[in-house]
Amino acid sequence: MIVVLLAGLVAGTINAVAGSGTLVTFPALLAVGLPPVTANVSNGLGLVPGSFAAVHQYRHELRGRWREALGLARFSAVGAVLGAILLLALPAEWFRYVAPVLIAAALALILVQPRLSAWVAARRAEGLAGNRHGLPLGIGLTGIYGGYFGAGQGIVLFAMLGTALPDNLQRVNALRNLYAGTANAVSALVFVLIADVDFRAAGLIALGAVAGGVLGARIGQRLSPGALRAVVVVVGLAAIAQLAL
Repeated sequence: MIVVLLAGLVAGTINAVAGSGTLVTFPALLAVGLPPVTANVSNGLGLVPGSFAAVHQYRHELRGRWREALGLARFSAVGAVLGAILLLALPAEWFRYVAPVLIAAALALILVQPRLSAWVAARRAEGLAGNRHGLPLGIGLTGIYGGYFGAGQGIVLFAMLGTALPDNLQRVNALRNLYAGTANAVSALVFVLIADVDFRAAGLIALGAVAGGVLGARIGQRLSPGALRAVVVVVGLAAIAQLAL
């Protein structure tokens, strides 16, 4: 219980600063003995309160834009349902083989995040942002990924929204939180209804993640983003090794 609670705290802190806290909580649940699929669905449910807290924090950025924002959120919701169904319908052994690949992809996104952010900023400075074509499809596909696993979902959304919309980056971040939170919440609902969820683990992650989100800004000011990324990469590699054994 202490390990899972601390993992939730660290994940909440990382999510507040850089994102991809799943790469901390998911390995922690594996380490305490949960099967991979149960660990994934319990983790998804546990992260929902943090997602709602993030959306609430950014609500002012979406003032006057809620109808448009929620209109696109439905694509994330539909994608999340499909991703959750895929996770539960496919053999559990498949996820054990797929998860290391997904974790490795998420770790790669963590490592290139600074360059991705710089690339988005450069395109916006050159006036190249604002092409909305394909945005609903992109949000839907990201929702499928979020419903199935989700680590690195926020980074993909940031890059996609930052180049497709002319809004300021604070509003882009608000939309990113809304769409990732929608995927987390909808897939969590599916998991509660039809999956084997460890509610004690999910509750501990939720408690830790909310506390971590509150403390994240203060701690993040003292730790460099590079140090946080290094922690996430080490933990993610440990999860890959654990799944491979």
